[in-house]
Amino acid sequence: MVYQPPSGARDLLPLDVAQKSWIEDRLQQVLHRWGYQRIITSTLERLDTLMAGGAIAPRQILQLQANSDEALGLRPEFTASIARTAVMRLSDQSYPSRLYYNANVFRRPEEGSHGTQQEFYQAGVELLGGGGVLADAEILLLVMDCLNGIGLADRWQMVLGDAGLTRSLLWEFPKPLRVKVRHALAHLDRVALETLPMEADLRSLALQILDLRGEPESVIQKLSQMPLDDYQQKAASNLQRLLALLQSTAKQRNLPDRLPIVLDLSLIRTFDYYTGIVFEVIGDPASGQQILGQGGRYDELLGVYHPQSESIPGIGFSLEIERLHQALLPTGQLPHRTRASEQLVVAESAEVYPLALAHAQQLREANPSTQVEIYLRSPDGTQPIDRAFICDHARKQSISEIIWIRPDSSIHVETL
Repeated sequence: MVYQPPSGARDLLPLDVAQKSWIEDRLQQVLHRWGYQRIITSTLERLDTLMAGGAIAPRQILQLQANSDEALGLRPEFTASIARTAVMRLSDQSYPSRLYYNANVFRRPEEGSHGTQQEFYQAGVELLGGGGVLADAEILLLVMDCLNGIGLADRWQMVLGDAGLTRSLLWEFPKPLRVKVRHALAHLDRVALETLPMEADLRSLALQILDLRGEPESVIQKLSQMPLDDYQQKAASNLQRLLALLQSTAKQRNLPDRLPIVLDLSLIRTFDYYTGIVFEVIGDPASGQQILGQGGRYDELLGVYHPQSESIPGIGFSLEIERLHQALLPTGQLPHRTRASEQLVVAESAEVYPLALAHAQQLREANPSTQVEIYLRSPDGTQPIDRAFICDHARKQSISEIIWIRPDSSIHVETL
């Protein structure tokens, strides 16, 4: 019998872990500079928590069999868990609250797919209690800073939309038709929009929404020519203010004149709790144009968990560590090998084993950042020491120094 990981899972070997940690460490440095603090929530949650008031479908959640009547599942994303924690455990803290996370999430593959990945590693943030354009700008600038911090400058593009505005535009469609139009927009399926049975004016509106994608100035201009109600006009105005704020900030920092942002009001996210801006970060063609990260505003989600249904504004994003890893591999920045031990301590006889163990520990305590290995001889210690073999082993492991503990208890240091 050949034992393999379950379908949709994989093992991370030491070099994979070293490269993953390289990315996570640099992201953490950026997040700390912005004042975000790490939070760890339970991997296992009640199913009603994970469903976020119906915004996340049960079919997307890996559910577990429990001995009690309580339905449990593995988190498919972090925002719902953090919202629950913030309401129940952080209610006495003042807002805004800046939190970040770095852990794994689990998603059930679509029915009929085989071997689709089910476990993902993410890093992300949640800014709770911060509403308005300024908080939106903070999150978008933080995303950019994170990407620059790991060396992906000029290797990404941001697609920006507004879930509230798009949802409002879709209210013109009867409910059964609205679901089909929403699905076609989410998949940029013009053919479906042109062939769905609907009135000519509704078809025209659906195609107008699909075409609200491109250079921000052009999209804002198209939007201004549409018959918008007060809510839609306010949302469009906020988008325009946000884009102007981002551009002005970039100018102050001597960044490129035009930020890599595409405005796309057909952008629809899988999880349905977003109420304001939504966005995706897309890698450049060399990395397969994968979605590297995504996020948005959710001003009603915390109210789902609040005892008095009190709404607290929130906005955040997640970055996909494995996709960042793939995007960074061609750049040559990631570690090419795992870190080698600097020193190898070798006991030349069984009688000096205690001295060798003690000396290795003294070296570790003297310099906690140093890696020190003990050479493991045969179990009974009777086999003679093969110095040439040990030196060859050390060189292959990139160990730079061997410390020989001789039978007379003297110590000899050999630099390779």
